[in-house]
Amino acid sequence: MAAACNGEDERMTQDSPTISRRHFVAAAGAVAATTAATAEAATPQRAAGRFAGKVAWITGGARGQGRSHALRLAAEGADIIVSDSLTAVRSIDYAMATQADLDETAAMVRSTGRRVLAIKSDVRDPAAAAAVVREGNSMFGRIDLLVANAGIYGTSPMASMSDALFNDVVQTNLYGVFHSLRAVLPGMIKRRSGRIVAVASLAARSGQVNSAAYCASKWGVIGMVKATALEVAKNNVTVNAVCPTGVNTPLLNNPATWKRALPGDPNPTQAKFEAMMRANPFAPQGVPWVEPSDVSDSVLFLLSDEARHITGSAIDVAAGSMAGNVA
Repeated sequence: MAAACNGEDERMTQDSPTISRRHFVAAAGAVAATTAATAEAATPQRAAGRFAGKVAWITGGARGQGRSHALRLAAEGADIIVSDSLTAVRSIDYAMATQADLDETAAMVRSTGRRVLAIKSDVRDPAAAAAVVREGNSMFGRIDLLVANAGIYGTSPMASMSDALFNDVVQTNLYGVFHSLRAVLPGMIKRRSGRIVAVASLAARSGQVNSAAYCASKWGVIGMVKATALEVAKNNVTVNAVCPTGVNTPLLNNPATWKRALPGDPNPTQAKFEAMMRANPFAPQGVPWVEPSDVSDSVLFLLSDEARHITGSAIDVAAGSMAGNVA
């Protein structure tokens, strides 16, 4: 019966203008294939990468996390503006990035085939942040993405903390984010498009001994992110934060830290510091620290269209360190 029905279904007669179901399906498939091929030929191919055609500004980008974010964004199609203060801070006991570091980052971005604007600029200075935006707009026409990454770390007991240390940390880590966001937001609001990620810290979620200035600055970053996200939510601009645990960068892994971590050792070295961190891991996952690329993974996600409905949030990259906190 099935075979007879199929045969009847395929027959066409001069008395009927209709065609069989099988002929109709075949004809429709041919039309669809032709239409798809025509549309594909008429549509320009999209450039590779999630951020093709975008322009990203990364503060504190001469080395460490900032360099990682810049290179990852460039590898996925973005043109890059990278700024760094390149200025020694007297209250901080480790060396700041140098012009050579910034030049190296710029060269690495260029090697990906993307354009780059590398600028010496201190985020503590609001005029300097505004100047970066002007130069970026002049070269690229706009800034689509901001990674407010610049930050420093200083340690001291509260009872003996100097005004200089507190001011330097808060001016860089909190005011620097403020200056950067304020400089870039008008253009994003006008275009009704923008993505911002501020780099906070595990210290923005919990207290840490001898780190009151740092904790205060990073807790403030999360508050600023949440308030700003509410202000620009209807302008298609998202504002989020990432909160890393210790990251393997010069901010953490430097001679001053080795000396503090290995008191009494006449010759503290990076190898000894890493061995101590591996033997006594701070994070539940048992790692001594995370790598800059681990943080970049979350930064790029929050900057991408996949995260278009995530705003006012703070994502931990803390190797499990927040698992024991109150939800």
